[in-house]
Amino acid sequence: MSGKQERWISAVARERTSAVAMKATLLGVVLLLVFSYSPQVSYGQEPNSDATEGCLGCHASIHPGIVADWQNSRHAKVTPAQALEKEEQARRVSADSIPEQLMTTTVGCAECHNMNPEKHRDTFEHAGDQVHVVVTPEDCATCHPVEREQYEKNIMSYAHINLTNNPVYHSLLTSINGIQDFDGVKTSLADPDEQTNFESCLYCHGTEVMVEGMSTRETVLGDMEFPVLSGWPNQGVGRINPDGSMGSCAACHTRHQFSIEMARKPYTCSECHKGPDVPAYKVYEVSKHGNMFASMSKDWDFEGVPWVVGKDFTAPTCASCHVSLVVDPEEDVVAERTHQMNDRIWWRIVGVIYSHPHPKSPNTAIIRNKAGLPMPTELTGEPASEYLIDEEEMAIRQENMRNICLSCHSTQWVDNQFARFENTVRTTDEMTLTATKIVSTAWEKGAAKGLPQGANIFDEAIEKKWVEQWLFFANAARYASAMAGADYGTYANGRWYMSKNIQEMHDWLQFKLKDGK
Repeated sequence: MSGKQERWISAVARERTSAVAMKATLLGVVLLLVFSYSPQVSYGQEPNSDATEGCLGCHASIHPGIVADWQNSRHAKVTPAQALEKEEQARRVSADSIPEQLMTTTVGCAECHNMNPEKHRDTFEHAGDQVHVVVTPEDCATCHPVEREQYEKNIMSYAHINLTNNPVYHSLLTSINGIQDFDGVKTSLADPDEQTNFESCLYCHGTEVMVEGMSTRETVLGDMEFPVLSGWPNQGVGRINPDGSMGSCAACHTRHQFSIEMARKPYTCSECHKGPDVPAYKVYEVSKHGNMFASMSKDWDFEGVPWVVGKDFTAPTCASCHVSLVVDPEEDVVAERTHQMNDRIWWRIVGVIYSHPHPKSPNTAIIRNKAGLPMPTELTGEPASEYLIDEEEMAIRQENMRNICLSCHSTQWVDNQFARFENTVRTTDEMTLTATKIVSTAWEKGAAKGLPQGANIFDEAIEKKWVEQWLFFANAARYASAMAGADYGTYANGRWYMSKNIQEMHDWLQFKLKDGK
């Protein structure tokens, strides 16, 4: 029996004298499990550390689902020393060296939840160890520093900041999540409550996880102290963590398996990219690529590193285009692995309000257009070029993506597909500009209250239609063009709805102006 288990049992014995009968019965069950648990019996092929064995001694019975997930993970079966022995292309760790004390045991509970305790505001004493609840990219960087560095350059890592620090986006969030009331002939809009924001926009963008204090919780092992966290649970891509880091690796590599297979399948991305604002997964489903995935992916190898096009997989997924190390059958690199999701993307097609070259900084809240608004374009569509990548960088990113497409398609096929996409970017922006002219006229003539009146620009009927024009319909058409999912570019939230929406906005404005009120 380990020293940690002895400490647990001593603590249990002290508590038993004051426990009620039911608690004593439950306690006996736990004691039986602790006594019968054999230390240093690994769930994988390699030994666990003493600290992790101590965790498993209780959590195998308290949280069997978590332990089973970990048991099935690569972390439970391979030591960092073994990971470093792999040749460079096949490595899943990017560190040149890993602390000696971590090298020869599996990556278990303690190796993650005890990491960097001095940096975590959520660290607390637990069974004699300093443990924290929230495992962060800073902790993962012990073995995966390059991935952490790349992810920090990614707009996703700033998703919380980009949403909450941008007053334009904040107005949109309020118009969506706020509570409306009707009194007499008027409606009013109250700011949304924190919990509503947590389970809606911030579910994907990420919350700020704060330590509010400590609370005592009665457990079968006696009273124990735990930190009280606000903004928790959350696995959002831009989560602000108690150690100050941003992001959550578990957004794609879900706890506690941290599976590369899961991260490579489009279902994972669909959690936040399903639409109608970012309809990537819906477009993929109806594309030829999505059809191939649905029909044949049961025979693909989603675990291979590097990932061999034509052998391990025969049609692209989100990961093959945006993240994974892809090689051809001769092992020549087609695309380097990256966790900076936009370095193969030259246009930012999630129009806010128009498509535009990608921002230079992942912190888009710093952007200001000529009108002083925190937006990457003017209302006329002119880009805020000072904050956006230039044509040279756009060409580099386009070539990165083009190389992936050329793995399966001819030059003419790829060039013509890209030309269609560029045309779609132009025409959808033109349709958005038309809608913007209509809503701007409504503001100028007093049919609605917006920028000239210093009011929320998203809360009236014509403004909501304007938002749908660029946030839903133009986005759908652009994603359909980029990913060859034609139906979403035409009738399923695409061009039909853009044209219909402009007509309805125009008719609404004419009615309001004719009415004169």
